[in-house]
Amino acid sequence: MAEAALRKELRKKKITGFSVSSAGLAVKTGDVLNPNSAQALAEAGIPVNKTFKPRQLTDKMLRDAYVVITMTEAQTQRLNYKNVTSFYAIAGKEIPDPYGQNIDVYRTTLRSIREVIPLIIKTWCMN
Repeated sequence: MAEAALRKELRKKKITGFSVSSAGLAVKTGDVLNPNSAQALAEAGIPVNKTFKPRQLTDKMLRDAYVVITMTEAQTQRLNYKNVTSFYAIAGKEIPDPYGQNIDVYRTTLRSIREVIPLIIKTWCMN
């Protein structure tokens, strides 16, 4: 959801030169976009790449990224790379993983993500 929401906001603001991708810390082979994620994004008018498939975060991705933004401080500490920060470090709040929860939790999670996106853009895309 964070990838799709950030992409949409960058397009809306006509900010170019950045690629956005997401990766998980515990992705299973064959995972697909969670239906609740797809529904929350659709309700918010955020397009989703129809071929999106969750992928596992790799050391190469970490090394190659300009910045990696985790949902929680624990994830940031687990990754322990210089270019890794968290939603908490940016906005003072963590974004809990909604996995396994009902659609309302996914909607709340997406709202929380979208609230932080302006700070992400201001910090990393407007310099």
